[in-house]
Amino acid sequence: MNPKYALGILIACGCASTAVSAAQVTFTSWGGAWQDAQESTAAKPFAQQAGVQLKTDTYNGGIAQVRSQVQTSNVTWDVVDMQLADAIRACDEGLLEKVNPTTLAPAKDGTPAKSDFIAGGLSECLVGSIAWSTLIAYNTDKFKGHEPTKIADFFDLKKYPGKRGLRKSPEGALEWALLADGVPPSDVYKTLSTPTGLNRAFKKLDTIKSSIVWWETGAQPAQLLADGEVTMSSAYNGRIYSAMITDKKPFGFLWDGQVKNIEGYAIVKGSKNLKAAQDFVRYATQADVLASARAADGIWPGAQVVDSAGRRQGLAVSADGTRQPERRNRRRHGVLGRSFGRSEPEVRGLAEPEVTGIGVALTRRARYQPPDHDDSSH
Repeated sequence: MNPKYALGILIACGCASTAVSAAQVTFTSWGGAWQDAQESTAAKPFAQQAGVQLKTDTYNGGIAQVRSQVQTSNVTWDVVDMQLADAIRACDEGLLEKVNPTTLAPAKDGTPAKSDFIAGGLSECLVGSIAWSTLIAYNTDKFKGHEPTKIADFFDLKKYPGKRGLRKSPEGALEWALLADGVPPSDVYKTLSTPTGLNRAFKKLDTIKSSIVWWETGAQPAQLLADGEVTMSSAYNGRIYSAMITDKKPFGFLWDGQVKNIEGYAIVKGSKNLKAAQDFVRYATQADVLASARAADGIWPGAQVVDSAGRRQGLAVSADGTRQPERRNRRRHGVLGRSFGRSEPEVRGLAEPEVTGIGVALTRRARYQPPDHDDSSH
């Protein structure tokens, strides 16, 4: 073979390889049913449509891994599913790319994306995809005839005996401690902003300190409850609901004091595949794609997707009788009647007037979290 011809083939192959390796997106999320839904309805269809290679990874939240990648100039993730609190902190540290709302898909009726997201659904570095609650779940078999009804019951070891599960993070625990100690929801974050308020929260937590079992990953609370290691635990509502419906676990929800969370897509600063990552976020946050992810997830109680007036997802109560009461409880205790970043006029009023105060103050709570706390997990 002619050496020059052979060299030309090698060079061509090298260029082709470089092109293929550049046309890829690494998507990182929390694992479980939600990531499965994200991959099947957004990540894989986008990769096929755009002709890019898809890689996936999982993590337990926080910003430590993102910070490490950026600070060492070894960015291996492109798009990460993050909670709003973490995204704000990471954005403040310059670890994420800024969001340009004009690059996001508008609604079918022409409404710009910037005007089509719920409050908090679109921030400086995060494009929201879902809203959910961190709340208290319990094993109904342990409290037959006298199930807990308020957040103060979580701290009442005499009336409701047993170990308590808490996420290894200040999120939720400090708020619940103050609520249980008599602080009105509207004053929780004002109280937490003072040294006296912090001490008051920790003093209340000290009353159950010896009974706390700490958890780190989202799957742990359901397992701790099922195994009898705890009788109550903080948890993500979707994980518990999935265990109730899929595995028939005897669990119940305590919606009082729930903490609303928003999470969505963020792009790591220094992504080697920035354009592809931006295209992915645009694709994944189209309302119909978000609606498909919700349907595919299969863990959202009492809800189905309704497509009307373009990119709106409405909620319809399921005919399943076991789900209807749960939806009523969620509304009564202030959970948002929507799960995604896009707005829904039918339930817009649930966002602020009916919330407990915890959800409304989400962004303040995000900025309140200690800057060096990096072991948070889903």
